[in-house]
Amino acid sequence: MIHALKIGEIVYKNNLFVAPLAGYTDFAFRKLCYQFGAGLCFTEMVSSKGLVYGSEKTEELLHLDETETVTATQIFGSDPYIMRQACESAALQKFRHIDINMGCPVPKLYKNGEGSALLNNFPLAEKIIKECKKSGKVITVKFRVGLEEDKLLATEFAKLCEGAGADSITIHGRVRSNGHTGKVDYKQIASAKKAVQIPVIANGGIQNRQDALKTLQETGADGIMVARGAMENPHICSEILYDSPPTAWKKKESILQQLSDMQKFYSDKFIIVQMRKMIAFYSKGMPNSSIYRKQLFSCNSIVELEKCITQIFTV
Repeated sequence: MIHALKIGEIVYKNNLFVAPLAGYTDFAFRKLCYQFGAGLCFTEMVSSKGLVYGSEKTEELLHLDETETVTATQIFGSDPYIMRQACESAALQKFRHIDINMGCPVPKLYKNGEGSALLNNFPLAEKIIKECKKSGKVITVKFRVGLEEDKLLATEFAKLCEGAGADSITIHGRVRSNGHTGKVDYKQIASAKKAVQIPVIANGGIQNRQDALKTLQETGADGIMVARGAMENPHICSEILYDSPPTAWKKKESILQQLSDMQKFYSDKFIIVQMRKMIAFYSKGMPNSSIYRKQLFSCNSIVELEKCITQIFTV
């Protein structure tokens, strides 16, 4: 069920994708996921207005490691013409694949008519996709199965995306009101899959290999996208790809490498804040993890952070 997947003109080595995660999927984290076998990773989502009008923060989010050759990016916005300009911007010149966020449940975006708010406005969503397609890039769309439990629309929205020219769609199996919790609606994803010819990627609730295989079986999707499961365990990619992963996750070694990679691009201040929250996820469920987190969040230098990593992770 894991296989190469063609989206638009691009063939990915496998159909296991890692989602764009705000505040987490920087280049050093993506590098880990690729090392563990991910077929495609995304940058954090970026603002179309930030791309068009210029933003130093936006440029930081788009930084690629020299080893990244297939990474995609995700943009958000509600103005079709600004979205197209973003796709054609110099900042996105290095990206062949651009995903449009039409599923983010965050209130700030929703109130601005962005993210999942576009599920309320089919004509606008359609116009955005059509404009972005004019850029000549591979354009995909990520959305949720609906806004509320009594307002499910995955099939109708999937047809809209295909009709507007989207090269594939990713469907998060929860409604907006449920955020990142609650039951994943496999039936909605399966219905959408049957209604379109473009590839469908299933997303939501994948924490291990069993979840991944169940998602593929229940939905008939062409691929899967892991999100929060990868934040706690980027090695999930290898665990999904192989019944018996060829290598174990050597946490200390990997995390120190991640830290070293980040030092090539980011300031010490950013690295300390970023790695403290990442390590808090990596150590979740470990014995004495609450004690470790207390030590971790008292680190105020790279040296202290390295020492803390060595103390927390023995291998």
